[in-house]
Amino acid sequence: MNSSLYGCPSPRTVENWAAKTPDNFIFSIKTPRSITHDKILANCDAELEEFLTTTEILGTKLGPILFQFPQFSPGVFADRHAFTDRLIPFLKKLPAGRKYAIEIRNPEWLDAEFAGLLRQYQIALALPDLPYMPPPQDLAQKFDAITADWTYIRWLGDRKGIELQTLTWDKIIVDRTAELTSWVDFCYQIKKRGITVYAYANNHYAGHGPATIRQFRDLWRKKGFPQLPQPVPSTPPPSPTPPPKQQPSLFD
Repeated sequence: MNSSLYGCPSPRTVENWAAKTPDNFIFSIKTPRSITHDKILANCDAELEEFLTTTEILGTKLGPILFQFPQFSPGVFADRHAFTDRLIPFLKKLPAGRKYAIEIRNPEWLDAEFAGLLRQYQIALALPDLPYMPPPQDLAQKFDAITADWTYIRWLGDRKGIELQTLTWDKIIVDRTAELTSWVDFCYQIKKRGITVYAYANNHYAGHGPATIRQFRDLWRKKGFPQLPQPVPSTPPPSPTPPPKQQPSLFD
């Protein structure tokens, strides 16, 4: 759920999300940017409490909660340690029993020490596929990027680049076969470890998010890997029973 980045949804909105989705539906939801971009974890207890209380309405449909941070300049944080000095006290405030993921967009901050910090709190390191972020095979050579018993993958792509080619998001525009093949291999290896994978495709990745998911599943199948669970189609609500027709009157 990307819209929550721009503000905490109202309780009624979240109630509607829960009511209008199948019983087995899982929401992944971003925290508001007031927490991650504006206040950057400082003096944001009220915003955090409002968000967590509101999303709790989803009950069993509440899945990963993503803290998506921007790419910070040295003027904001001199280095990654300055960021983690603020991050650690914040992590200690998070209520247990939920799935949290941290996404940072400073590639130089990604190392075994940072992964170990997230692992200590059982928080997933989000893995975004962006032009300036390292691909999964590069990360795997440096450290173990799996920091919880689940992981969070985001196929985002080059927004500015693809928008020069199209603004209609209904078909594949960019061939991502090579990238998705690497992700298939990466996901296969971590699934063998019993890791649950939450993976999401943006339209800006290749041109059509659903088609990217289908391509990933097709590449997985062609590798001969164990079959992935099939998506369960939602059951449409029953059509209302029309009222019985009345016998026409002579005077109609």
